[in-house]
Amino acid sequence: MTDMSSGAPAPGVAGQPVHTMEIRDLVAALRAGLRDFFRAPLFGLAIGGAFAAIGAVIVLSLTTWDMPWLIYPFAIGFPLVGPFAAVGLYEVSRCLAAGERPSWRGVFAVIWAQRRREVSWMAFVMLFVFWVWMYQVRLLIALCLGLISFASFEQFVTVVFTTPQGLLFLALGHAVGAVLAMVLFSITVFSIPLLLERDIDIVTAMIASVKAVLQSPFVMLGWGVFVTLCVLAASVPLFLGLVVVLPVFGHATWHLYRRAMPQ
Repeated sequence: MTDMSSGAPAPGVAGQPVHTMEIRDLVAALRAGLRDFFRAPLFGLAIGGAFAAIGAVIVLSLTTWDMPWLIYPFAIGFPLVGPFAAVGLYEVSRCLAAGERPSWRGVFAVIWAQRRREVSWMAFVMLFVFWVWMYQVRLLIALCLGLISFASFEQFVTVVFTTPQGLLFLALGHAVGAVLAMVLFSITVFSIPLLLERDIDIVTAMIASVKAVLQSPFVMLGWGVFVTLCVLAASVPLFLGLVVVLPVFGHATWHLYRRAMPQ
């Protein structure tokens, strides 16, 4: 990309310069993400659709298994693994930026190749954070709602929003979730596209990602909150909104990475 931020680059990890992000960088990245989605919509719809379908199946399974109280925390936490699902979208954006025509064979070849690269370890990190999130939800349910019974999702929602114990559960759960989400956002927002494009180790990539976030803390925090709110809104109708929202933000993240860490 040639339209880089005017912010002065700071010394980076392993010689990687990091540019200071501004609001206009976020706007430009989002516009570029929308442009890539419309230029190659089938890739985005396929990847977003697969991600949404997996989420819907798991939610329906929780209902079938009589664990409706896990639907809400799962719906909140499931998008945490979205960055890994966007690997194929990063490759599509890379091809488009290079003037190449993305192909299904090329995109899936890149996704499949990650099983032997450092990106596979990043998937483990994200899934581990997601597991921690679900575990602490069950712990908070036991601590805050242990003496209250509910047999359906509707009853669970009623208890959570109308009882002191339920409100305490919501407050603590969202506080812990916000911390986990911010940590995961900081270590993955740039590390996954960095690992996809360059031959470095996972620790170096995570440090570089955190450094880029700390270089522009308020701008990147705003981006993280904006993305989170959009993803949560898109998740309401059985994750159907993610069919479009996930690919748009996936493409946008690639362009934001290229602005923050130009070659």
